[in-house]
Amino acid sequence: MSAINTAERRWIKADLLARRGQAVLTVLAVAGIVGALITAATLLEDGTNPWRGLFTRGNGAHVWIHTKDAPNPATLKALDGVTDVAGPYRSAPATLVQDGKKTPVALQEMPAALPAVGRPIVREGGWLDPDVPAGVVVERSFAKALGLRPGASFPVIGLNGADHALTVVGLAESGDQGFYPEWTPGLAWTLSTTLRQVEPALGRSEAVTGLRLADPDATSLIVQRTITALAGQVQRATTWREVQASMELDNRLLGVMLALFGVAGLVAAALAIANAVGGRVLAQQRDIATLKSLGFTRRQVVRMLVIEHGSLGLAGIALGVLCGRLITAYTLAETVVVPLSSAPLVAITFGAVLMVLVAVWLPAWSGGRTPPIPAAPSAPPRGHLSRMARVALLVRLPPALVLGARDAFTRRLPALLTTFGLAIPMMMITIGLGCWATLDAFRSHPEQVGQAAALTVRSGNLTSDAANRLVLGNPDVVASYPGTEVDTVVPGQTRTVRTRALGTVADPYPFSVVEGRMFRERGEAVAGQGLLDLLNVRIGDRTRLTIGGTPLIVQIVGRVLEPEQDGEVLSVALDSLAPKDALPPQFFGVVLRQGADPAVVHARLQSQGLEVTQAVNLADRLSVIRVIIVLLVVVLALLGLATMLTASALGLRDHALDLAVLKAMGLTPRQVMATLVTGTGLLVVLGVGAGALAGAAVSSGLIDLQGAASGIGAGIGRAPGAATLLVAVLTAVGAALLVALIPARKAARARVPVTPR
Repeated sequence: MSAINTAERRWIKADLLARRGQAVLTVLAVAGIVGALITAATLLEDGTNPWRGLFTRGNGAHVWIHTKDAPNPATLKALDGVTDVAGPYRSAPATLVQDGKKTPVALQEMPAALPAVGRPIVREGGWLDPDVPAGVVVERSFAKALGLRPGASFPVIGLNGADHALTVVGLAESGDQGFYPEWTPGLAWTLSTTLRQVEPALGRSEAVTGLRLADPDATSLIVQRTITALAGQVQRATTWREVQASMELDNRLLGVMLALFGVAGLVAAALAIANAVGGRVLAQQRDIATLKSLGFTRRQVVRMLVIEHGSLGLAGIALGVLCGRLITAYTLAETVVVPLSSAPLVAITFGAVLMVLVAVWLPAWSGGRTPPIPAAPSAPPRGHLSRMARVALLVRLPPALVLGARDAFTRRLPALLTTFGLAIPMMMITIGLGCWATLDAFRSHPEQVGQAAALTVRSGNLTSDAANRLVLGNPDVVASYPGTEVDTVVPGQTRTVRTRALGTVADPYPFSVVEGRMFRERGEAVAGQGLLDLLNVRIGDRTRLTIGGTPLIVQIVGRVLEPEQDGEVLSVALDSLAPKDALPPQFFGVVLRQGADPAVVHARLQSQGLEVTQAVNLADRLSVIRVIIVLLVVVLALLGLATMLTASALGLRDHALDLAVLKAMGLTPRQVMATLVTGTGLLVVLGVGAGALAGAAVSSGLIDLQGAASGIGAGIGRAPGAATLLVAVLTAVGAALLVALIPARKAARARVPVTPR
């Protein structure tokens, strides 16, 4: 037995060394696909990265209640289902002044000793210290956006106009509030004594209280009980689900895309491996027959083939798992991440191993049936000309192309595997190009995704009318729409959502309406997909809201693309609100002329004493997807390359003895080479063409499905442009033909003796 095992090892080693390039490609392709799946699972697990890690480490509160006066913590802790209470803490608005730029900030008091519930996680510097009374700890994403580091100055202006020189002593993260600027205003923690100096008037502040629950799924019920217990004192409430949705948007989109590419790529990898093993079995039929005549059993032959080819797939899986963990650890180093649990990791690894072993075992089992006859013929099957070859004859194509068309489908199963093995990667590449085109549309036409206003201007110390005149006096400004954002209590829900009043009925803001129509009368509204799903309403339905304590019945007449707040935003005209909520407007949405530089206009308006915020383009938030697309295209190209090498090797092997006959018939080496390349090239054209058409047909639909699931709404998907798709197809076909051309050129120039089959 030991001698046979040694012989098996030697045979496997010799065969692997004889095809180093193809073996390396197989390992890299499988590793890339498994790595993508591991990364996707890490981003998608529970849909809570990075929120889950932040919330777990900070022992976050499931509900944050905002009230005008501080509630009694004992009353809240006595509620059934509440296990602990954070606060109440005072919170007051202020304005951060940095290089002439004014940025709204919420200052929230915190104790010098980190609390047990709702504990911020210090990432840089230190926590609040009574010995540094002017110190603040800034929420990390807010600090990153403004370029703040520990030790930096933090000058703020209170609502009474007084200046206060504060200092950043640390940066921290929290699972109780989303990232800036998607979640505004920016957050900074400070000691209670410091907060009293910045805002001495209690009437201009609010109390924030966190509730830790025994059952997170009972959040809605607890909020309702809290509202009842506090008898109308609750101004708004935020829950862990809102924060989770705010934090997970980018990761969820990225994770779904990686998962889609990974699963499809794994299928393509299985096809490539099966094709490669089948090709090697055909090429080694004489060797296998010789081994069996020397005493190797069928089981030993199957075992050798499975070990040889399966080891490549298993090596790729192991490398992919390692790379996937390293990639997620590196790319998510800026956030607190809970590692992927063992169950999804085992499921992905087991599924990949099972798929690889099945793809290897089937052709290996066929190879084990080879009869023990050393001189067993291995010629391709005989038969009639294929339909494609007949068509080539009818249209009087050159003989080399006719012969190539005949050779393409000599073996139908390998031809089918090759076609599908190229079509699946090309389809996924086309879908990736559709994602790229969608991001380009976000960047070049932000108004199509609900971001018509490039700037948001607040009046600061000026009156709203004076601020609007300054804005409209800028030559790059096309329009200025007065707006206000208020928290709204919706029926049947125990939390608040955002209502954006922007523009008027006579001069509405240019929302991107994809279903229904724009509001034309008071009491009409448009909503994001997330809000429609939350309220379980459709276009045309009426709903009763409570805005700023005032009941309001609105009819939803349209659906808009809404990138903010997970799509849970209601948009109405400013004059639909009660005067106390609408006037004066909180800000102005500023639309710029085509081609104007928002940064230049931003600086110009800010120099005039206005508080200006530049909109964050959705393409910038999802820019990492471009990098992922490039990496996935490389991995998919490796799969296609591995498939092409197998098809070329099988084609040359099947028709090696025909080369001398073709030359004897008068075909030049160039014509012989054309015959060999045509046989493989037809499969390439069919596979790449079918994959490109399928990808172009489904790409925009898949993007819209994800847009609807994320709350933005369907209508964002873009198919790749015709020119882009044509270039991609030509590049894929050209690269594949180049791969086939190299061995074909070598074979056409070789001297092959004429021998009987």
